[in-house]
Amino acid sequence: MASQDWFDKDFYKVLGVSKDVSQSDLKKTYRKLARQYHPDSNPGDAKAEAKFKEISEAYSVLSDEEQRKEYDQIRAMGSGARFTAPGGGAGAGGFEDVFGGMFNQGGRGQSYTFQQGEYDDLLGGLFGSGRFGQTTGGYRGFGGPTRGQDVSASTTIDFQTAVTGETVHLTVDGETVKVRIPAGVSDKQRIRVPGKGRQSPDGGERGDLYLTVTVRRHPVFERDGVNLRVNVPVTFAEATLGATIEVPTLGGETVRLKVAPGTPSGRVLRVKGRGVATKKATGDLLAVVQVVVPSHLSKQSEDALKAFEDTLPKENPREDLLAKARAAAR
Repeated sequence: MASQDWFDKDFYKVLGVSKDVSQSDLKKTYRKLARQYHPDSNPGDAKAEAKFKEISEAYSVLSDEEQRKEYDQIRAMGSGARFTAPGGGAGAGGFEDVFGGMFNQGGRGQSYTFQQGEYDDLLGGLFGSGRFGQTTGGYRGFGGPTRGQDVSASTTIDFQTAVTGETVHLTVDGETVKVRIPAGVSDKQRIRVPGKGRQSPDGGERGDLYLTVTVRRHPVFERDGVNLRVNVPVTFAEATLGATIEVPTLGGETVRLKVAPGTPSGRVLRVKGRGVATKKATGDLLAVVQVVVPSHLSKQSEDALKAFEDTLPKENPREDLLAKARAAAR
């Protein structure tokens, strides 16, 4: 980049940032603009390519702390100053005026002759650097290296694997990639795997992999956040009189739970710590009681049940429900 460009171009304006922008914010802004105007995202668009070159030039200077300091000092000499090539003639001003003013020599009437390339060397020496306006990497030599593209992939795992976690092997652009699926991953969850996307075309950082996980249904258990839920059938007698029952866990073993007398359908019995274990929390096993009503009774059982019914209070268990419905309909 010619020294003259540092006078003529406002790199802060090109990137749309203030002069006191931090390096981290500068990098974020550049990446956003680079993605927007990159030629790969705008094939055949000459204006987008020109804009990409412009922002890359600006970033290559401002992202280098030494070059940014030199740039700020050069710009501080005064807007509109110009460098002129040798042989520009008397009264051309510009480069002579700048250095004449710096050394109190007035500029006019003084004779300065610089060979090609000496402008950058001289300014670099004045500001403590042999580098002036260099650019490296990026698209056709402009800006920093280009980040590799992100990649999307999907995988299907069984319910237990989703609860305990697992390392899976995927193929990305012909390369085998190991991905650790964390314990407690949920169905359709999207996992970001940094640095496992496509390679950069010019030595930049690699893109990311975004993995969508599908979890197969379990025949017995279902997820409720970090808890596991299971429906547990109990007989009418067990629910009425109370009982101690066995309940399965995800690992295959069983735990014993006490069903209190008079337990209705839908009541949840909790087994602490037997749910999903993640880095943040460990869930419980929720056993949901389902009272099983016999579909066929013998004549003896039917007579016994009728005799039992005759001993019960003559109450309508739906009376409160009907009263609320009538009130809401008014």
